[in-house]
Amino acid sequence: VRIEFHEITREAVTRALQNPRAIDRNRVEAQQARRILDRLVGYKLSPLLWRKVRRGLSAGRVQSVAVRLVCDREAEIENFKPEEYWTLDAHLRTGPGGPVFVARYHGAGEARAELKTQADAQAVVAAVQGQPFVVTGIRRRERRRHPAPPFTTSTLQQEASRKLGFSVRRTMAVAQQLYEGLDLGELGHIGLVTYIRTDSTRVAEEARRAAAAFIAGTWGEEYLGGTERREEKERPHVQGAHEAIRPTDITLTPDRVRPYLNQDQYRLYRLIWERFVASQMASAVLDTVTAEIQAGSHLFRATGSTLKFPGFMAVYIEGSDEEKPEPEEGLLPELAEGQRLELVRLDPQQHFTTPPPRYTEATLVRALEERGIGRPSTYAPIIETIQMRGYVRKEDKRFVPTEVGKVVVELLKEYFPSIIDVEFTAHMESELDRVEQGQESWQEVLNRFYGPFAATLREAEEKVGGFEIPDEVTGEVCPHCGRNLVKKHGRFGWFLACPGFPECRFTRPILEETGVGCPACGAGVLVARKTKKGRRFYGCSRYPECDFVVWQKPVAGRNCPDCGGLLVEKRSRDQGLLHVCTRSECGFSEPAAELEEIPG
Repeated sequence: VRIEFHEITREAVTRALQNPRAIDRNRVEAQQARRILDRLVGYKLSPLLWRKVRRGLSAGRVQSVAVRLVCDREAEIENFKPEEYWTLDAHLRTGPGGPVFVARYHGAGEARAELKTQADAQAVVAAVQGQPFVVTGIRRRERRRHPAPPFTTSTLQQEASRKLGFSVRRTMAVAQQLYEGLDLGELGHIGLVTYIRTDSTRVAEEARRAAAAFIAGTWGEEYLGGTERREEKERPHVQGAHEAIRPTDITLTPDRVRPYLNQDQYRLYRLIWERFVASQMASAVLDTVTAEIQAGSHLFRATGSTLKFPGFMAVYIEGSDEEKPEPEEGLLPELAEGQRLELVRLDPQQHFTTPPPRYTEATLVRALEERGIGRPSTYAPIIETIQMRGYVRKEDKRFVPTEVGKVVVELLKEYFPSIIDVEFTAHMESELDRVEQGQESWQEVLNRFYGPFAATLREAEEKVGGFEIPDEVTGEVCPHCGRNLVKKHGRFGWFLACPGFPECRFTRPILEETGVGCPACGAGVLVARKTKKGRRFYGCSRYPECDFVVWQKPVAGRNCPDCGGLLVEKRSRDQGLLHVCTRSECGFSEPAAELEEIPG
């Protein structure tokens, strides 16, 4: 038998123990098929990449598609040709001393006109100079803005990135702490949020009723979400076993639990709590006004809006990845049809179309989810893996493909197009969902995949030659022969080497400095290194003269306030990230999140 619960609270676990169910064989077989499929791809393709491209690489059913998305986006950006266009704004007012508002040029008559060049913009400027600006029409309407649904795994990762500057990995680490539970003093050890790996926005009826009572008691009955509020339609591939991510107890407000949480835990819990509460509230109501203003034969339009009823916006407003060049709509002065306006100035502005932006962690997760690729539990490890393998790197928090990433994607495109194909990967997810629903045999799904895959693998082994990836030339000079050093990748990571090998054999590891001086010798600095098994540690840059090492990452910029010793970062399950003194006799420890600089 199996017991099933989606939150770690006394009530939920007790209820699950009282209601055990039989093991669902369809779910087991779907998970088994997914695992075998992933291993077939990874275990067969990764050795091929080692032999043909470079040691240490890997391929995967989801990770390879993620790298392709980054490569395809980079190609779009490289091939993009910006196009010029112009806007023309008329700054107007109702009379001397009145407030100035902006109307944007629409066109001659009802048809929208594009101003492609400066000459086009100047022609309109010349045509309307000296013309009266007259209000020819006013449209008033009421617009409703609906709340976003409660979080899924991917939307939590995206919003935490936008609003908190958290990486996907950091979001999941903190969310796991909130899910597993924290000590809340007299309340005991309580799991604060429901299961965090979910792609469903469904909310249990019991949680809806509790939220409605809390909202009515806090803001009033008018703030309750009515039956007119639209519920998000569940997408294909959604696994319905879990609810959305929500607080387990709506009365445990962020302020109430703040004394027991560290900074990261508090900020993420507040985000989850506010998003859920807002999702159960009434829509916001805005009064919008659009004024049409004629100057000769040319039409300008001004829009404004005012918030009539805040609804859910009293608690929370969803963030956005898109840049908004347009100014926010403000309040227009009282206008009437036939009213003549005073022209303050005309403002023609040149613009150029821009290429699509590179992916951030959050937008790459969204792209994978929208295409039905991967599962909530896979997003964070995939983001981490494609960086660890050197397929992508970050520039200004956005992903750029490396030469290795491009070579691997091109190889897979040529010989394994289905593995790297977005639609094929999404189709495989659909077939695995059919296994889970008992509509498909897991053996048949694997057999349909493996036959063609094995044949292609044999062909690739015979036909694919070795790939020579050009080394990245650095600005550093070899101290032995004067050549510019190149960046190479070896068994223990990246290092600098002389391109004159074998005549010149100079090499030097690329050391990641921590900015912390060595506490043992005082002359060197602590740098990041790796053991033969890949575990990271920190040692003195003067090794072997100084052999000081420490496993935890040193804290830059400050020493232990009690004894002056070295502080290191240490993660605690209950308290999150801590700064801890390395001197065992000292015992100093404090929450690190309060002192961390929060990016973004």
